[in-house]
Amino acid sequence: MRRRVSLTLVALTAACGGTGTRERTPVPASTGIPRAAPSSLGFDSTRLTEVVAYLRAEVDSGAFPGAVLAVGRHGRLALLAPVGHYGVDDPRPVDAGTSYDIASLTKVVGLTSACMLLVDAGRLELDAPIDRYVPAFRGPMKDRVTVRQLLTHSAGLVADLPLYDSTATRAAALAAVDTTTLVAPPGTSYRYSDLSAIVLMQAVEQLTGQPFDRFLAERVFRPLGMTATRFLPPASTRDRIAPTEHDTVFRHRWLRGEVHDESAARLGGVSGNAGLFSTAPDLSRFAAMLLNGGAWDTLQLIRAETVAEFTTRQNLPAGSTRALGWDTPSDSGYSSAGAKLSRRSFGHTGFTGTSMWMDPDRDLFIVLLTNRVHPTRANMAIIPVRARVADLVADALTHPEL
Repeated sequence: MRRRVSLTLVALTAACGGTGTRERTPVPASTGIPRAAPSSLGFDSTRLTEVVAYLRAEVDSGAFPGAVLAVGRHGRLALLAPVGHYGVDDPRPVDAGTSYDIASLTKVVGLTSACMLLVDAGRLELDAPIDRYVPAFRGPMKDRVTVRQLLTHSAGLVADLPLYDSTATRAAALAAVDTTTLVAPPGTSYRYSDLSAIVLMQAVEQLTGQPFDRFLAERVFRPLGMTATRFLPPASTRDRIAPTEHDTVFRHRWLRGEVHDESAARLGGVSGNAGLFSTAPDLSRFAAMLLNGGAWDTLQLIRAETVAEFTTRQNLPAGSTRALGWDTPSDSGYSSAGAKLSRRSFGHTGFTGTSMWMDPDRDLFIVLLTNRVHPTRANMAIIPVRARVADLVADALTHPEL
């Protein structure tokens, strides 16, 4: 039986830079989550095997060099399947512990988690203007931009800026983000923007008095035992990291163990929009925590009410699929969640070929990590793969009542 222990507001405030003492609950180092027979979790084992066979076929067709798929329910792992190899110059087979650049999954695993902790602690207000926390964020209409709008990509910011080309330092890059002109009035239109995440990262650092990566390591990854999840992995670990692209624009070398995203690279590899490296076992633990109302084992990391709020579609602006940080399945047309997960599902994708989706109605998670940008981002074959994997997993769940 899973247990939840609520942390007091005082403890959460202490965790986010306030006064008081936080009790530490030891959590074992990450081997993911406990495994269980697929049949005990309601899955048809043969159909799960077909999901793996499908991914192997996609490797053979050139969709990506390698991948790791994790599927679980009820805090248990039904499938952990590595397929393929590391890269064009590294024929070693990937294994369950291979680390991937998770790209924009950083926005939800890292940034959104930090925001949830700060909301829990009463330090961050969703409908407060962001310039309350980031005074450098200034310009016409920008005093009307709220935290909620940034989390839903409705703040009116451009999608991205060529920070790698137009700035030379982290400070200059942040200044360029903070002073960029809005292209739409706040709250009126949806435009997916990496800049939103970079602005929110600054709010986290202002409120906690800590570097973004240190706060996440101390308050999210270490308490959850996510030992393989981090920014700036040391060179000694690079042989366990799947390579990404041959960068011909900015760094002019093969990338392995350094962030693929150019804006995050200009920010020194630590950013709210990208920069995290992780493994399928670590992300399985994270997904199980969210599906369990923010709790893992005896640790209540995030209040259940906060998890529910952040993973619910905001309808901001009207018709948008976005929750707070997270995305939800589209009502029609293509969605990386496929067509068979419930409307209450939430998830996200990453440019490098990563994705994770959680379905609260089924207590189900699907984590897919690939390096589809290796050797080039021109390879877009990942697009139908995510949806097909989600549908195949849903089809394999033949006894959802278990």
